[in-house]
Amino acid sequence: MYFNLFITFFKIGLFTFGGGWAMISIIQREIVEKHRWLPADEFLDLLAVAQAMPGILAVNIASVIGDRLRGLKGSIIAALGTILPSFCIIIAIAIFLTPDTIKNNPTLTSIFKGIRPAVVALIIAPVFTTARAAHITWRTVAIPIAVALLIYSKIPYISNPIIYIILGALGGYLWFAVPGLRNRQNHSEK
Repeated sequence: MYFNLFITFFKIGLFTFGGGWAMISIIQREIVEKHRWLPADEFLDLLAVAQAMPGILAVNIASVIGDRLRGLKGSIIAALGTILPSFCIIIAIAIFLTPDTIKNNPTLTSIFKGIRPAVVALIIAPVFTTARAAHITWRTVAIPIAVALLIYSKIPYISNPIIYIILGALGGYLWFAVPGLRNRQNHSEK
């Protein structure tokens, strides 16, 4: 299991460009669909935990999944699997390529320009899979859209994402912990 965990996250780290968000759909496909190590609901919960942790999202999600599957050892092995490919690639680039070499090489410039649209798609794809797994419907889609627009607005204090994390946590707590709050909503829907 440890070897499979390392190899899985090593492949994800090796073939993913664009950072943690670009990795989410690949991680979900590997962990939930291919290996069936976790159900989709639990993966979504772990993704939320990984996002709330300080640090790099890709390493956080690997650590959280590794911990869930095999404890501390699993966490370390999954994180190493995620980090090692990037580390090796960065070392190779630092040894063999300088910024001037990249800028002046039309082939490398073309490759990086070609990767950009793919990275955008890799970042957008998890939005849809996460929304589906979180059971966000057309009725509730207004909340994430409103929050995204408010964060994008760049208005001081209102555009701070921390506010919406706190409000979301508070709202979730109230919705699920306060007796009768959900029952009133369910009765009004009937």
